[in-house]
Amino acid sequence: MTLQEKLNQDIKESMKGGDSFRLGVLRMVNSALQNKKIEKGKDGVLTEEEVLQVLTKEAKKRKESVLAFEAGGRPELAENEKKELAIIEAYLPAQMSREDVAKEVERILSGITDKSKFGLVMKEVMKELKGKADAGMVTELIKEKLA
Repeated sequence: MTLQEKLNQDIKESMKGGDSFRLGVLRMVNSALQNKKIEKGKDGVLTEEEVLQVLTKEAKKRKESVLAFEAGGRPELAENEKKELAIIEAYLPAQMSREDVAKEVERILSGITDKSKFGLVMKEVMKELKGKADAGMVTELIKEKLA
């Protein structure tokens, strides 16, 4: 079963179960996927990688909203965003731990100490860890290693 099929199945289950909050979040994600299909054009069929990109983007929006609401003194809104984030993250692959990402960065760097190579290193690391690791954490680890 593809990720998109699972999402559609879970929408149906949420409707049957009366879970309106979860249903709303899943519909929002489904809408983002539909927008991506329209953006893509002719065939409108999304690959698993494209579905993951949309889910990752939606999760990132929620994380940023949580930080903004907490900074603005609105914990009740931050809590709502955290709940939405938890639902979205259930469809994403498990994220690698900081230690595992550090090992991958170290392996890919393999002796590179020139700060001007940051872009090349980042490109290689993200190619291998796409969807498995947070880009912000990868950036931070690369900067530490090149410093």
